[in-house]
Amino acid sequence: MSFSPAWLALREPADHAARSAGLLSQVATRFGDRDAISVVDLGCGAGSNLRGTFAALPDRQAWRLVDYDPNLLAAARERLASWADGATQDGDRLAIVKNGKAITVTFHQADLNRDLDAALPPDADLVTAAALFDLVSPAWINSFAGVLSRRRLPLYTVLTYDGTERWQPPHPLDGAMLAAFHAHQATDKGFGPAAGPRATDLMASAFAAAGYDVRRAPSPWRLGTDFAALARELVTGFAAAVRETGRVPADGIDAWLAARLSGVTCEVGHEDLLALPR
Repeated sequence: MSFSPAWLALREPADHAARSAGLLSQVATRFGDRDAISVVDLGCGAGSNLRGTFAALPDRQAWRLVDYDPNLLAAARERLASWADGATQDGDRLAIVKNGKAITVTFHQADLNRDLDAALPPDADLVTAAALFDLVSPAWINSFAGVLSRRRLPLYTVLTYDGTERWQPPHPLDGAMLAAFHAHQATDKGFGPAAGPRATDLMASAFAAAGYDVRRAPSPWRLGTDFAALARELVTGFAAAVRETGRVPADGIDAWLAARLSGVTCEVGHEDLLALPR
C-alpha cells in the first residue's frame, strides 16, 4: 500500500461503494437550498472524494483540492479532466461539466501540518476529506477542530479507518497481525504519532465540544471476488507494515500472506462523519 496514483485508482471503486449513502444524503439536504457551493478537500490525492461527493451538492461548485504531493495534484487534474463530460483549462483552474453540474477546480499544494489555516480560503462553505484522519495525531485533530469551529465551517469526511478487519477464511495469526498493524499505524505519518483507529472518536469529541452536531455512519470495505486485485494489494501492504514492526516472526508473516494471497474476502471497517455547526 502507498499513496501512489495507482493505489488510489485501485481503491476508488471500493471507496465509493463503501461510503454511507445516508450520511451523503444529509450533506445534500444541508446544502439543498443553495445554487452554488465552495468546497475544500484536504489530502485530496487524485480527486476521488470530489468524484464521490459532487452529485449531492448544488449545480455550481468550486472545489479547492489540497495535497502535499505535487504528483498527486497532477494526477487529480488529469483524472478529473478525463472523467468529466467536458473540461477546459483556464490558467491554473480546471472547469469541468459532469452530469449537468458545473465544477471549477483549483489545486493547492500545502503541508497541512503547518499550513492548515492558509489552506482554507475565506469563502469556503464546506471542508471535506477521505481516508485522512487516522493518519494524523490527536493533537492535530484538536487543532483542526479549533480552526474549523472559529470559522463555523462544516466538515464531511469519509472512510476513516476504525481498526476492525474480518478475514475469511480465518487464520490463526489474524489477531497478532492486526495488533502489529495497529502498532505500525500509530507511528508518525508527518503529524505526530497517528490517531489510527481512535480518529473518529477523537473527532466526534472535539467537534461536539466545539458546539457542533456530529453524525456518524459506518462505511466498511467489503472485498469479495469483485475486488480481488484490491484485496491482494491490501494484504501485501498490510504484511509489509507488520514486518517493519518486528512484532510477528518473519515465517509467520510469510505463512499468513501466502494464505491470504491464495484467495480472501474481507471486511475493513471505516466510519464517515458529518459535523455541522449549530
